[in-house]
Amino acid sequence: MSTLYLVVISYDIAHPKRLNRVAKVLETAGVRVQKSVFECGLTPDALIALRLRLRRLINPHEDHILITPVCGRCRYHIQWQGKIPDASNAPYWIV
Repeated sequence: MSTLYLVVISYDIAHPKRLNRVAKVLETAGVRVQKSVFECGLTPDALIALRLRLRRLINPHEDHILITPVCGRCRYHIQWQGKIPDASNAPYWIV
């Protein structure tokens, strides 16, 4: 079994059609935690594949996607204020 790495992916996409495509891809990869932010538990190979897929969907002159890794030690210090998103269908477990 491959190790799953937690990454936070946020995006700002200029065109609605590209925005919808990026959102649909990310919905298959992780859990939406805010309007343009996803948490994804991915293997290294899955992360590479996702990056390539997203790169093909965006216009690099108008859009951007930020992929932020969350280390094992750091994930225990994630803090929420307000309503916490439902992670019951998350593709990973934080233990």
